[in-house]
Amino acid sequence: MTSTETTERVKKVVAQVLKIDASEIGDDSNFIFDLGADSMQSIQLVAAFEEEFDIEMDEDKALEVQNIADASSFIQSYLS
Repeated sequence: MTSTETTERVKKVVAQVLKIDASEIGDDSNFIFDLGADSMQSIQLVAAFEEEFDIEMDEDKALEVQNIADASSFIQSYLS
């Protein structure tokens, strides 16, 4: 899977969890400051990413990820 495909799937998951339009999400969108995620939604995002990509992430490290591009890179590291 290419990094572009990963990023698009990350945006799709974020849009579903945060109930926003995917077109509002940029590669550098910050989950909290730009997209309004709260702590509970951050945990839901980690679970949704694990399900979408069929991976198991280090939850503490995953919660340190701040934006779409970082999430995509972080997830990509599990896929390679």
